Amino acid sequence: MIRNFNSFCKLSVGTVRNRDGSRLQNGPTEVWTTLKDMYETCPECDYRRQASDEGPLDRCPRCGLIFSKWMKTRFHVDTTVPGKEESTARFFQRLKATVLYVPSPIDPLVFYGRLLLYVAFVVWGFRFIQMSFTTNEIGASFMHNVNLVFHEAGHWIFRPFGNFITVLGGTLGQLLMPLIALIALIRQNRDNFGASLGLWWFAQSMMDVAPYVNDARAGQLMLLGGVTGRDMPGVHDWHNILSTLGWLHLDHRIAAGIDFTGELLMWLAFLWGGYILYLQRRELRR
Repeated sequence: MIRNFNSFCKLSVGTVRNRDGSRLQNGPTEVWTTLKDMYETCPECDYRRQASDEGPLDRCPRCGLIFSKWMKTRFHVDTTVPGKEESTARFFQRLKATVLYVPSPIDPLVFYGRLLLYVAFVVWGFRFIQMSFTTNEIGASFMHNVNLVFHEAGHWIFRPFGNFITVLGGTLGQLLMPLIALIALIRQNRDNFGASLGLWWFAQSMMDVAPYVNDARAGQLMLLGGVTGRDMPGVHDWHNILSTLGWLHLDHRIAAGIDFTGELLMWLAFLWGGYILYLQRRELRR
């Protein structure tokens, strides 16, 4: 009986549940106490064992209750590893808690400042959504100049990884920078409103890439340095990328897909930022 008792105590480090599936309120500690005291007090009739009592230690001298059987009907020890579905559910729960976090309380002045900023970015973002990637209207915007800085830096950053990645590095640079800002705002600052603007920037940068991809075969866009891809073969990033991959004939389709994805992410940024403001309004300092 002592061997069985010790074995059960080792198992009790798992999740202890009642037969109805609910967790035992105090977990393993309560189970240990219950098992230890069971040798002295019967859980069924409350009889306290006396020194003069005879019979097996695992059985109540008065009512004959067998403690090991009582434990099997009273408790269920869950030692199973969480399944794939449960792990996935936990992941999405943590993700939801992370991206929808808002501090409390919220300073009203800060909140209304963010509200004005949100309206401005929605109007600005909607303007980008209306632009056609086939005309490169987005190339004349202020944000194009911002993205261009990181585009050119990307070529230098990715140069050690070979010619193909160096060429692709321009696009990677202008897309990675808003992603880095987005992740930093979530993880370091816990500022989900700021992160929604990071997603806005990433979406806009994707739409900024689309006209460049669309021009891969035509080579008509004016590039940095005042030349076009047709004027100087070999300088157009996306002509080189798609030619290497054998996808040059798909340039218009790929550009359309990139632009469409950017538009979807822009709408997602609107929804995310708006919902964060809704949650923050509920936490306004009174």
